[in-house]
Amino acid sequence: MSSPRTAPTTDPGPPHGATAVADGSPEAEKLRTDVAELQDQLLRRAAEFQNYRRRTETQLASARRDGIAEAAGPLLDVYDDLRRSLDAAAAAAEDAALGGVEPSFDALRDGVELVHRKFGDALGALGIEEIAAAGHAFDEALHEAVMQQPAPAGVQPGTVIAELQRGYRMGDRVLRHARVVVAH
Repeated sequence: MSSPRTAPTTDPGPPHGATAVADGSPEAEKLRTDVAELQDQLLRRAAEFQNYRRRTETQLASARRDGIAEAAGPLLDVYDDLRRSLDAAAAAAEDAALGGVEPSFDALRDGVELVHRKFGDALGALGIEEIAAAGHAFDEALHEAVMQQPAPAGVQPGTVIAELQRGYRMGDRVLRHARVVVAH
C-alpha cells in the first residue's frame, strides 16, 4: 500500500501582480484605511438601495390606489342606479301587492338584486365602502350638506337627517362625498 501524499505547506504568497506588505508598515495602514472606507461606502450604498426600494414600493401602492379610485368614480353612479332600480322595484311590488306581481317582474327584480350584490362585492374587494350618513353627525370631511332643515323632535342639530346621494371612500380617501340634508 502506498502512503497518502501530503501537499507542501508553503505560503503561496500574494496574488499575481501584488506585492507583500509588512504588517506595521505605512502601506498596510493605508490599505486598512482604504478597506474601511470601501466597507463604509458599501454599507451606505446598501442603505440607499433599501430606502429606494421602500420608496418605490410605496409609490407603486399609491399609484395602484389612485388608479382604482380613478376607475371607480364613474362606476359609483352605475351602482347607485342599480340601487334606485331595486328601490323602485320594491315600491312597485308594494303597490301591486293587492293585485299580485307577475312572475317575470320577480325574475327581473331578482336579477337586478344579483347584479347589485355582485357589484357591491367587487367594490368591497377593491377596498371601496359606503360612507355612513343618515343618523350620524355631519362631518364635512365625509359629507356635503346640500340642505338644512329644522331638527325633528329628538334629533340633535348637526345630525344628518337624510341622504340624497351615497358617498364612498377607499381607506382614508373619499371618492365621493355623501350629499346630505342636515338638521339645524
